[in-house]
Amino acid sequence: MTTTLETVAVAATEPPQPRPPRKPVRWGDLAVLIVLSVGLAATVLPFVWMVLGAFKTKAEIMARPVTWWPQHPTLENFRAWLFEFDIARPFFNSVFLAAVTVATTLLFSSMVGWALAKMTFPGKNVIIVVVLSTLFVPGIVTLIPQFVLVANLGMVNTYWGLILPGMVGAFGVFLMRQFMLEIPDSLLDAARIDGAGEFRTFFQIVLPLCKAPLATLAIFTFMGSWNGFLWPLIISQDDSMYTLPVSLALFSAEAGGHGSDYGLQMAGSFLIVVPVLILFIAMQRHFIQGIALTGIK
Repeated sequence: MTTTLETVAVAATEPPQPRPPRKPVRWGDLAVLIVLSVGLAATVLPFVWMVLGAFKTKAEIMARPVTWWPQHPTLENFRAWLFEFDIARPFFNSVFLAAVTVATTLLFSSMVGWALAKMTFPGKNVIIVVVLSTLFVPGIVTLIPQFVLVANLGMVNTYWGLILPGMVGAFGVFLMRQFMLEIPDSLLDAARIDGAGEFRTFFQIVLPLCKAPLATLAIFTFMGSWNGFLWPLIISQDDSMYTLPVSLALFSAEAGGHGSDYGLQMAGSFLIVVPVLILFIAMQRHFIQGIALTGIK
């Protein structure tokens, strides 16, 4: 008991600990935070408005004052897309185009990246410069030459015409090459000493090490193919070849006078965005790891 009282008395007589000095405000960091917050709001708020608007009626969207949350939530816009409009074929076209484009891009980009990273042959540096140079050329510049080439091959209004221009790209080659440069040559030499050929080394050793950049490239390629609008619009000449973005644009502008039905448009946009969100959430860890390992900014 005496010891306890003495301890309390000593604790009571100890001087209070000084508070740690408050860190000064760094105005540069504050400015960056404000800019990033404004950018985040400019990105997220339109998406939230689209999602909420998909559950509103046309009258509620056009009502004033504007309300964010639906007063009378409805699934009528989704029902119209699923049952009044024939979106089964555009959905199949989008899924087929995205799946084939992702598969071919991953295969060909990784093979070309492997050759440019680990093989030695005449003209290698020239090819690298040419590939990297195409990254600075806007896609719209090559749109007409691509169409002329596809038309001369007789692939207008065909799946080949939709798929061919996106089967491989400079960005994918650059991404895979950057990662494969970090693979130790000693590992590859050991595989060759054990009797593995180039194809076996590539498919059984190199590709399993490239999960992160492959996931990153898969997400970028899927997003580009799934959201692609201009090329499918140009190459398709009837509704049997339309993809979801093309169908959404044409349905919103023409079908049944729904051009001003913003709820219908937002529901269609929501249906297009959902697969991309699911893919990104499922592969987010690999995506971030791939960006970090390859040094892509």
